[in-house]
Amino acid sequence: MCDQPYPQAVIFDLDGVITDTAEFHFQAWQQLAQKLGIEIDRAFNEQLKGVNRADSLACILRHGGQEQVWPPEARQQFMTEKNDLYRQLLANLTPADILPGILPLLAAVRAAGCRIGLASVSENAPQVLASLGLSDRFDFCADARALSHSKPHPEIFLTACQGLGVDPRQSIGIEDAQAGITAINANGMYSVGIGATLTEADYRLNHTGELAWPDLLAHWQAAQVCPDTLITRS
Repeated sequence: MCDQPYPQAVIFDLDGVITDTAEFHFQAWQQLAQKLGIEIDRAFNEQLKGVNRADSLACILRHGGQEQVWPPEARQQFMTEKNDLYRQLLANLTPADILPGILPLLAAVRAAGCRIGLASVSENAPQVLASLGLSDRFDFCADARALSHSKPHPEIFLTACQGLGVDPRQSIGIEDAQAGITAINANGMYSVGIGATLTEADYRLNHTGELAWPDLLAHWQAAQVCPDTLITRS
């Protein structure tokens, strides 16, 4: 009888999984969009989750019929302005803003001997982790500035797996955005979706408070090919 397998790593998205800075992103983008005469609301903002800054700006300009109006240097200025607004909002972030279920999950994953990674397209991820007091909990954080592609491209999760020295097929990815779930699945990882509207996740929960390592591990084990072991999903 073969041993029950354990994942080599658990890799987390940041916004909406570890902490909720999505509202900060929305407020910063909304202020910039208003300056350009473009109206965006929270429903539109769903399209921007898990998407990098350049692609988010392109989406907003396309929405406002201004995609062909602004040259690259102007777009760069807009992105800098948005990031400055966002960083101002981040100033009030503290460990109290860590989402429910995350601290015990991080502790349990570490106790199980699994590596822990971060796959966030936010260039401010190191600042966010430091503000939350979580910098030392992660073995590797993918550098968003070094990426060529945003989610749903699988690059960021593949980069995280490479940085951790693990096999994507033996790793778990946790995301709250549809683009992120697509990226995880494209790498052959086991995908965990946080959110009622997500599709195609291997295991979906409504919110982070439902994350529990024994359940997550059991679901992951049940998905592994181990003909001599039968794991019942909980």
